[in-house]
Amino acid sequence: MKYTKVEEKQVITQVVTGDLSTFEMVFRDYYKPLVRYGNTFLKDSDEAEDVVQQVFVSLWEKRTEWEVHTSIRAVLYKAVQNACLNKLKHLKVRHAYAEDLKAATIPGEVSDPVQVNELNERIQQALESMPEQCGRIFKMSRFEQLRYQEIADQLGLSVKTVENQMGKALKIVREELKDYLPLLILFFSQTL
Repeated sequence: MKYTKVEEKQVITQVVTGDLSTFEMVFRDYYKPLVRYGNTFLKDSDEAEDVVQQVFVSLWEKRTEWEVHTSIRAVLYKAVQNACLNKLKHLKVRHAYAEDLKAATIPGEVSDPVQVNELNERIQQALESMPEQCGRIFKMSRFEQLRYQEIADQLGLSVKTVENQMGKALKIVREELKDYLPLLILFFSQTL
């Protein structure tokens, strides 16, 4: 949606002061076009949706710091572009790290049984710290290798709910096992 200069200043002021209905209006006006724009970078509409949602969450959380020198549209598109480029850079680094790790170890083996036991204990602790449904969905995805649609069908949930629960589960796992990332990569590559 195109706003006039006066409308734009008014919208910005209302968002900065915490007017949720104005923020929702901006969200509705720009969400779909921003997802399409993000998808041009990421080539994955689900990832693009996640990025755009995160941009809006960040915008709301930092609304008092929001400075718009051009237009709302320009700020939102630039924020989505930067977030997509950061995501791509992060994925590239993660992929390179995983490849380096694979090359540095015997393929398919975590040889130290103490490390394996320690990792298994930490994974179990992470699973136990998850809410029940979240843990169940994580196990079905990672250990039973079910797709999100299959999990949703079995549990009578929407695919979006499964995706959200997996996001929460992965966040918990990342936090709980941050000291074990190299082993975790090998562990999950062995279970797949």
